[in-house]
Amino acid sequence: MALATLGRVLLSDPLDPCCKELLQAAGLQAVEKPHLSREQLLAEIQHYDGLIVRSATKVTAEVLQAAEKLQVIGRAGTGVDNVDVEAATRKGILVMNTPTGNSLSAAELTCGMILSLARQIPQAASSMKEGKWDRKKFMGMELHGKTLGILGLGRIGREVATRMQAFGMKTIGYDPIITPEESAAFGVQQLPLDQIWPLCDFITVHTPLLPSTTGLLNDSTFAKCRRGVQVVNCARGGIVDEGALLRALQSGQCGGAGLDVFTKEPPQDHALVNHPNVISCPHLGASTREAQSRCGKEIAQQFVDLAQGKALAGAVNGQALSSALAPQSKPWITLAKALGMLLQTVASPTKGSVQISTLGMPLQKAGSYLTAAVATGLLEGQMDVNLVNGLLLAQEAGLKITATHSDTVPEPDSSNSLLQVTLPGTSYKLVGSVQGSTPVLQELKGATFQQPVPLTGHLLLYRAKTTNANTLPAVIGLLGKAQARLQSYHSSCAIGGEEWSILGISTAVPLLSEVKPHVTEAFQLTL
Repeated sequence: MALATLGRVLLSDPLDPCCKELLQAAGLQAVEKPHLSREQLLAEIQHYDGLIVRSATKVTAEVLQAAEKLQVIGRAGTGVDNVDVEAATRKGILVMNTPTGNSLSAAELTCGMILSLARQIPQAASSMKEGKWDRKKFMGMELHGKTLGILGLGRIGREVATRMQAFGMKTIGYDPIITPEESAAFGVQQLPLDQIWPLCDFITVHTPLLPSTTGLLNDSTFAKCRRGVQVVNCARGGIVDEGALLRALQSGQCGGAGLDVFTKEPPQDHALVNHPNVISCPHLGASTREAQSRCGKEIAQQFVDLAQGKALAGAVNGQALSSALAPQSKPWITLAKALGMLLQTVASPTKGSVQISTLGMPLQKAGSYLTAAVATGLLEGQMDVNLVNGLLLAQEAGLKITATHSDTVPEPDSSNSLLQVTLPGTSYKLVGSVQGSTPVLQELKGATFQQPVPLTGHLLLYRAKTTNANTLPAVIGLLGKAQARLQSYHSSCAIGGEEWSILGISTAVPLLSEVKPHVTEAFQLTL
């Protein structure tokens, strides 16, 4: 991804003024055009390198197809269900969010919903405005001693837990990622879902909307709950099955619900909103001045850092790019891509397995991003590929790239880290390393180079018999005809009476066929 070209950014939803100010202060052109229709967005998006949205703009596959220059989408908030992340990934477009920006605001609204359900505050206030004084009608309950089930124990879930513990609530919960030891540290006992349902006086959900969480509360799970259970959803519409919730409210199985989000927004069927035991808001979880300022500032800073090549935060896809901006890993990513390009040049793999191996302690956690980098090299020149979509496109092309790691580097190699790229079942194995900040080749098809070959610029590679004295003069003659200068020369050890020679040259040569009578095989590569 050419980060330096991230120049023009469309802000298609209302954002805090600080967002535009930060982008412009860094030299990016920020254009505010909120409330665009679908047709207007399709026409407008063609002119931008970056897009920043909140939740109103729907970044569909159709929009992404029209986005000819788009490199980055920023969601000023947590959820990215209004962005087709899969379609963005396939097109090599980075998607970022601000996972911490609205956490406090969403947690506080959730706590407000719990309090309002316990004491029926909105209903009582509405009754007072009608001139009534119904003290008996609005009998509530204390939160002290009640059990709160928290489904999803990430940033927002844990903030809710610590706040409601101050009211004397017992907090239990479930999260498939957070360990029981982690949740115990902030006072939440983790239990299996089937054990949670019958224990709760209140249930609040704080998960993303995924196939596994859609309809998490449904007819079946409501039936397992304590009668009169109170439910809060300030996360995403659809986590609570709205039809099942209405049926549970009507039967009394659910005693009340606090809803900030809906499957369709604004909701078309008002039966749920109008139920007397439902407290509803128009998706206000992030609607505080502080959250909007924080999200606008965070997404703008992420864009600026990315454009300036400093850092990458909040990546939803293309996590390999985070490593591409780190000084210690950047040359290794360059090496991995170069080895992928070299393997494509000498072996032309189209389908099957490609194995990468990282050797040495410093590369212990490098497999994920180096695999993506090798994939970009293997597909370079065949399609529009980068670190965001490399693995996906390689898989769709029929290439299965797997990674292994060993902490030890084989003797007598002097490098403390190596990267190997292999076609299993063949003699094609490339071994490289990094010297200073320069990627170098150390081995090609079993032939080692006593002096590692810098993998930069224009390279001419050929394999020839060691006894053929005419090879080098023929190659030098070819360079002369092409007006190409010889910049470096490296030769490998002999394998089966043949050796590899790699020449660094000033420009690609068009008449490679002239040396082919003198060599076993010959290739050109520009890195």
